[in-house]
Amino acid sequence: MPILPHELEARAEFLKDMIHRTGLKARHLFETRTPGLYTLKGHQDFLTEADTFIEQEIKAAIAQHFPSDAFMGEESSGEQCGGQVNGNATWIVDPIDGTANYARGIPHFCVCIAFIDRGKTQLGAIFNPCTEELYFTQRGKGAYKNAEAIQVAATRDFTTATIEMGWSTRTALQTYLNAQAALLSHGANVRRGASGALALAWVAEGRIDGYLEHHMHPWDSLAGLLLVREAGGVTRPYLSLSGTLSTGGAVLAAAPHIADSLTHYSQLEELDIA
Repeated sequence: MPILPHELEARAEFLKDMIHRTGLKARHLFETRTPGLYTLKGHQDFLTEADTFIEQEIKAAIAQHFPSDAFMGEESSGEQCGGQVNGNATWIVDPIDGTANYARGIPHFCVCIAFIDRGKTQLGAIFNPCTEELYFTQRGKGAYKNAEAIQVAATRDFTTATIEMGWSTRTALQTYLNAQAALLSHGANVRRGASGALALAWVAEGRIDGYLEHHMHPWDSLAGLLLVREAGGVTRPYLSLSGTLSTGGAVLAAAPHIADSLTHYSQLEELDIA
């Protein structure tokens, strides 16, 4: 059965409290870490002790309060609290998004959590503990930063737009370079902050005008995509596309007036505006 409204509200309040508490623990670990103490899961794919510790903290809290809910974390890849990871009552967690920044001592990282039910993201939260910025959204109820409503930028001219691009080894280098060249040649400013979740949050609050990544996992993207939509932005379909919950997919989010241009130049032609 779908989650009832009062059950969703209980999860919303739990999420706001939990992400704040675990985020502050992540900041403490960041401030007291041994520089250079990290491993690589793959080429430029960082893992720190904090990733595993924070994910286990989140998983344990969810299991205690909502034992029948399923759990998918970046580090545990679909282990369950009680339910099946099938799109029903599932928590999707990235304990540290921006791990490369974290590992290098750069205070631009976040905890990112989404809750999905019946194939749709219902809740999303992104918390940067170093700046104490907590982004939160609930489907149909708007987007907020530290309890203040936020909205995407009103930018209309692509030549004044700032676009962030994410890159990983999951994308062919030439694909990334071609998209970057197209954006630059059409006048946009292109930046890379190395935290896709925070980039989506920045689109939602109008700090930047768009975000593009040719492959992104659900734990990095679901909370931010809902945040952008609830803040009045435009996104490319994600969960509605086959396989993205298990394998990930392309992500595009933008302020409405530049969305078509960003879609065209990035060669990701499908948008979901409804």
